[in-house]
Amino acid sequence: IRNDKFLLSAIHSFSPKDTMTLIESYGTPLKVERGNRVFPVSDKSSDIIKALANFVYSSGVDVRLNTRVKDVVIRDKVVKGVILEDDTFIDADKVIIATGGISYKATGSTGDGYTFAKKAGHSIVDLLPSLVGIDVKYKDIASLSGLTLKNVTLSAYCNNKLVYSNLGELLFTHTGISGPLALSCCANINRLNLCDVKLCIDLKPALDNSVLDTRILSDFKKYNNKIILNGLVDLLPHSIIEHVIIMANIDEYKKINSITKEERTRLVDSIKNMTFYPQKLGDINNAVVTSGGVSIREINPKNMESKIVKGLHFAGEVIDVDALTGGFNLQIAFSTGYLAGNTLF
Repeated sequence: IRNDKFLLSAIHSFSPKDTMTLIESYGTPLKVERGNRVFPVSDKSSDIIKALANFVYSSGVDVRLNTRVKDVVIRDKVVKGVILEDDTFIDADKVIIATGGISYKATGSTGDGYTFAKKAGHSIVDLLPSLVGIDVKYKDIASLSGLTLKNVTLSAYCNNKLVYSNLGELLFTHTGISGPLALSCCANINRLNLCDVKLCIDLKPALDNSVLDTRILSDFKKYNNKIILNGLVDLLPHSIIEHVIIMANIDEYKKINSITKEERTRLVDSIKNMTFYPQKLGDINNAVVTSGGVSIREINPKNMESKIVKGLHFAGEVIDVDALTGGFNLQIAFSTGYLAGNTLF
């Protein structure tokens, strides 16, 4: 989690268990699956929305849909209320900005919260995409599009220093890589200079170089009279074989019985370290979460209140906190929202 220490009070005040209790108490039973992942029993995300809506309406909240806030009114560093787009003024001594980020604009994440915060005097940490695919510099990347790799390791290096490594699933797109590994990797490299970053895929992480070499020798013996392009079909997905061979600087039409030990060493390295260089991160509008936002230095972590404007609070993605996939970003929203909301009573 980015800026995780800032969230200690929030998570302690409203934990994942509290979230589960709340949702179940308002009509949506939950289930815990492998990896302690929690889902509605129905597998319908809309049921979570229904539970939260039931909670809101039963609490007597005045909900105004399809009404956009045009401005937050602040006088002498004290919040006074909000002005709606039809110029209606709503008097309030507490205002919570919980407008989300700028990802998935179709859902209403238009970035208004950052505008309100900046006008109130807050600093906005650069807004970047997180949990999105990575475009790579490789002229033949499109030919790999649609290929899914399971149980591979993706590692990222910045100036040859390891900054990310994990085992899991990876998907090739027509411009780069996506899938769980790529999304998590994105969260670890989105604030680095991508010119200094390289990405390495270990296609066979369960085999060390020596064991892999032995396996290749066995396959080569089996396909001794064929070209190398047809000699790795038992080891690798068909669509990636040519790329691995080319990256190893071997003629893909060379006969297996004439492959040298040096070439075989390069082949092993290519399989264990299939290297790509990132060109850019995916479009922020397709990102699962927005990284960056209102600076945590200007927010009181005990109640999410602005240190600049009395009565102004923040919750969720609009704050400069974000995490990996797995419900963590939702929990951040629930926990910070709970703290901010408690100040109203």
